[in-house]
Amino acid sequence: MNFTGKYELQSHENFEPFMKALGLPDEQIQKGKDIKSISEIVQDGKKFKITVTTGSKVLHNEFTVGEECEVEMLTGEKVKATFQMEGNKLIANLKGLKSVTELNGDTITNTLSMGDLTYKRVSKRI
Repeated sequence: MNFTGKYELQSHENFEPFMKALGLPDEQIQKGKDIKSISEIVQDGKKFKITVTTGSKVLHNEFTVGEECEVEMLTGEKVKATFQMEGNKLIANLKGLKSVTELNGDTITNTLSMGDLTYKRVSKRI
């Protein structure tokens, strides 16, 4: 299962309440809710480079599955995380936030959970 590719956001659910819970300012939430972000993933074995471009904001993270790393959150905060691979899923826990990224054909579904609040993003390969 190789995640390498460019993906464009097709839809997302619960964006505003989730971003509020993360502590993003309302102005940033309003700007970000209608922007189609592009995610570029480069996978080389267990090494990943992920670049997410949303308007003028670029988030770049690199990690190796099974090794602790530092990743930048949507808020700009840097946190320690360890990513695990389970079949077609990439799973990480980042400071009280669980991230599950699942690849099915040309569709990537990223589900972020914080307590009982869930944010789901669906992106298609371009």
